[in-house]
Amino acid sequence: MSERPSTPAQAWAALQEGNARFVSGEMAHPSQDVQRRAELSSSQHPFAVLFGCSDSRVAAEIIFDRGLGDLFVVRTAGHVVDTTVIGSIEYGVDVLGAPLVVVLGHDSCGAIAAASAALTTGNLPDNFVRAVVDRVIPSLVTGAGSPNGSRSDAGDPRSIRLPAPENLQSEHVRATVRMLHSYSATLANAVAEGRCAIVGLEYALADGTAREVEVIGSI
Repeated sequence: MSERPSTPAQAWAALQEGNARFVSGEMAHPSQDVQRRAELSSSQHPFAVLFGCSDSRVAAEIIFDRGLGDLFVVRTAGHVVDTTVIGSIEYGVDVLGAPLVVVLGHDSCGAIAAASAALTTGNLPDNFVRAVVDRVIPSLVTGAGSPNGSRSDAGDPRSIRLPAPENLQSEHVRATVRMLHSYSATLANAVAEGRCAIVGLEYALADGTAREVEVIGSI
């Protein structure tokens, strides 16, 4: 078994290397054999917590070319945060000792599209999907006027300002990273002590690359 990354920088490097293998089509498929399965039967020591979207096209272990026991994965539609999500992430960091938290968004996200449509047209889902949209909306509104560009009706103070369409997902990832850090004293303390870092990534469905958009902590 290869040595487990134990610092934020080592964990981030391991994920970057795995994503590069995935993009090039030269996956190593580590930690997926019978021996690894047996090693993990009594305990787990993942080197990263991966909080991502539930989208079927964004499977964390595949796009980072990792295997059993490597990643502690938490997924919700649109990577929206609630108390159980924060508790799960805190468990991965504080109990399992993972030195890295990754927020993984992606392009062509249905939750982002639905939230943008709700803000611009007023149309909201009637069922519990609305709970997802409601949690995405604040990210898009607070991202307005960012250096990445926005659109607005400057003459109307009542207008809703949104980031440019191509920046909506990045803003949601940034907002999620900052929310985890500000809401969770456990994560904030781990980052302050250098035990952990939080990295926000945007995944491109077409070419498989995971691009860094936000970092809190040292990697």
